[in-house]
Amino acid sequence: MRIWDLSVNKLCRNHLLGEHRELHAIWSILTKGKKGYARHPETLRWKGKLAALYLRHRMLVQEMRSRGYQHQSVLNQKEALGNKKQTVFVDSPKQQIKILSKKHCACKLKD
Repeated sequence: MRIWDLSVNKLCRNHLLGEHRELHAIWSILTKGKKGYARHPETLRWKGKLAALYLRHRMLVQEMRSRGYQHQSVLNQKEALGNKKQTVFVDSPKQQIKILSKKHCACKLKD
């Protein structure tokens, strides 16, 4: 389970779409009180930060559309409460770049 803290345009297809899928899972856990992965560190860091998670979703959707993907799974903006900025990381953005680089995928990790 992973929401990356990197620019969405750097993500390869698999990580972009995978993050979108997992973001919806975290959103569902936090807004509907679902039990699965409720205590996962990635889920816990978004507690009280649904506004930030909503903004991340908007960025993902914009990138998906720019790549020609269809998007049908909207989030309820009324549930987007709390902080608008994520400041807690499971792995720092610098460490996330290292993690992704070891996956040998098409992510654009070089500036």
